[in-house]
Amino acid sequence: MNEKKLAGERAAELVQDGMVVGLGTGSTVHYTIVKLASMVQEGLSITGIPTSKQTEVLALEHGIPLASLGEEKTIDLTIDGADELDGQLTLIKGGGGALLREKMIAYHSKQMVVVADSNKLVRQLGAFPLPVEVVPFGYQTTMAALSKLGCKATLRMNGDESFITDNQNLIVDCSFESIPSPPKLHEWLNAIPGVVENGLFIGLAEKAYIGRDGGVTIIE
Repeated sequence: MNEKKLAGERAAELVQDGMVVGLGTGSTVHYTIVKLASMVQEGLSITGIPTSKQTEVLALEHGIPLASLGEEKTIDLTIDGADELDGQLTLIKGGGGALLREKMIAYHSKQMVVVADSNKLVRQLGAFPLPVEVVPFGYQTTMAALSKLGCKATLRMNGDESFITDNQNLIVDCSFESIPSPPKLHEWLNAIPGVVENGLFIGLAEKAYIGRDGGVTIIE
């Protein structure tokens, strides 16, 4: 069974008529968006808030009405993926480069639900390199400051060019191997001038739907 499809479609069942829904980015939430599109065709009325240009294109192609963050006063529910998550629902996100918009939309949501396959669930975060969004100005010195926190800092590339986020920033992937204290690291990272935001999501997700063994495990 496709674990991503199981988790993504199951989470779509949380969406009710009239909701404003944050639409995440990634391969698992792709199935959520496609499922929501079929529900809209059957009469469900929702407004989607996309977390990336990629998601915006996908949602519009499938006929989901959209608005931007700021046009809606309240986001009822955000459904998004994760690159890693632990049993306390602390996440690493940003593998697709949309971490800033994802975090903003999650922060302004009444509830955030994560969808993922079983490989994303770990005992301790850090095997997946932590994405950090930085401004282009002086990014080399920002990377040097990041390295002082004990990671290997690597500028993300898109072929021969630097990867550019939807907000025209850069992504530095920070390999820590393990992150024993996500709250402390979150604080240290965001204290560095030039860092826009990092991919640690702490205290934002309330529930996770994990595709596993032909079914879905729910973590709360």
